Amino acid sequence: MKLLRYGPAGAEKPGLLDADGAIRDLSGAVADIGGDALLPGSIEKLKAIDPTTLPKVDGSPRLGPCVGDVGKFMCIGLNYSDHAAETGGEVPPEPILFMKANSAINGPNDDVLIPRDSEQTDWEVELGFVIGKGGKYISEADAMSHVAGYCVVNDVSERNFQIRMEGQWTKGKSCDTFGPLGPWLVTADEVADPQALGLWTEVNGHRYQDGNTNTMVYGVQFLISYLSRFMSLQPGDVVATGTPPGVGMGQKPRVFLKPGDTMRLGVEGLGVQEQKLVADS
Repeated sequence: MKLLRYGPAGAEKPGLLDADGAIRDLSGAVADIGGDALLPGSIEKLKAIDPTTLPKVDGSPRLGPCVGDVGKFMCIGLNYSDHAAETGGEVPPEPILFMKANSAINGPNDDVLIPRDSEQTDWEVELGFVIGKGGKYISEADAMSHVAGYCVVNDVSERNFQIRMEGQWTKGKSCDTFGPLGPWLVTADEVADPQALGLWTEVNGHRYQDGNTNTMVYGVQFLISYLSRFMSLQPGDVVATGTPPGVGMGQKPRVFLKPGDTMRLGVEGLGVQEQKLVADS
């Protein structure tokens, strides 16, 4: 099942994508795609609905972030060994954790704003997973039962803010619009193996990233257990799992985003995003 949110920013409605690629309105069944609506029992109730009985949404409405009311937006740094190498870093002995501000969350095809004083805005396609069943001190054996589904994440990053301005990475990761989610949340039952998904990024039609989640250092199952040692995981939390090689800062010479550029990126089976870069006012 592919769950989504559609409509104007801040007023999105819940929906699903039917077998013909049409959006069906879920407003009569659930208030939003987030929080308790992602609990295992809630997902099962949604699966039981015949999509053809739901109102069909006309036209091509804007798609919002595929999860609403996100509690935490966690990210894993340097989680592909070849990406670590291209950035001059080393594979960490334990996962690097950082957060993106929830105010960075954006629709999958909304414009991405290049912030004031930015010199090195960069792209990062990532597999995201969304927590359905909350918990803490989760065992690896039970970890996958806590996943509601998966989505495409673009962990947009300003490298100068992130690295050269010292301190935590958060300031280079949290600018407004730096967290596109979607186009949809694909429920866990439709993803046979999250560690066997191709993922890619194109900028202005040129493919820079072309990787596979099978080269992740720390996989989804381990990450759920690991994260839950330090914080409770709650329904609707989003975790971005790291990016494969091919980011702008890894190019020779380096390539960074500028107003007018277009990013297009996707994860196998999870859909495609496309964003235009514009200068923040």
